[in-house]
Amino acid sequence: MDRSAPRIQKMFAEIAPRYDFLNHFLSCGIDRRWRRRVVKTLAPAREAKILDICTGTGDLALEFHKRCGVQVTAADFCEEMLEIARQKAAKRGMAESVTFRHEDAMHLSFPNECFQYVTVAFGLRNIENTQQGLAEMARVCAPGGKVAVLEFSTPTVFPVRQFYQFYFRHILPRVGQLVARNRQDAYHYLPASVGEFPQGTALTRMMEEAGLRETFYRPMTFGIATLYVGTK
Repeated sequence: MDRSAPRIQKMFAEIAPRYDFLNHFLSCGIDRRWRRRVVKTLAPAREAKILDICTGTGDLALEFHKRCGVQVTAADFCEEMLEIARQKAAKRGMAESVTFRHEDAMHLSFPNECFQYVTVAFGLRNIENTQQGLAEMARVCAPGGKVAVLEFSTPTVFPVRQFYQFYFRHILPRVGQLVARNRQDAYHYLPASVGEFPQGTALTRMMEEAGLRETFYRPMTFGIATLYVGTK
């Protein structure tokens, strides 16, 4: 599967105008609950500094400010997605509180150990080199800080697993391509990328190799999504 940066960048640029609608529609709105769970689990203090990488249209970054009043830096390498994120922040009166930056997740421009929390929601699997992406997240996280990854995963319980696989392989790609036509086959890429991405203890081991400790993971909604957390 092609996870090269140019391909991923083009793919998200093409689907950006319909990205939010499809996220909420195809997940029946459950993706909002998952992001709230991330914020509740980390519960940052108001003075904390947060970096959200692969922020896309900024949903997790905006949720952090909405729930906790914190200042957030949100980074992505797709300018089309960032423009939508900026518009959302301005519309919600958060333009002064959430700063959007054009950044490559494998080569962040931030200095070492400058954020108390570093997060990514549904974006780590899109980074060309997962281990390098985790290493960069750990590098910019301050000692004692937290790195959190929210990502799709594959349910294991019958019959949820069977329904999930049918939906992901047959329904989601067709609806996604119909609503957000694109040349990069984005909504076939999604189930393929989830299937190939390390899950459970495999990902927490990678987080530990990146220098994180006290790692744990919490499946959500029958294991359709999983939250992974590690401490610097």
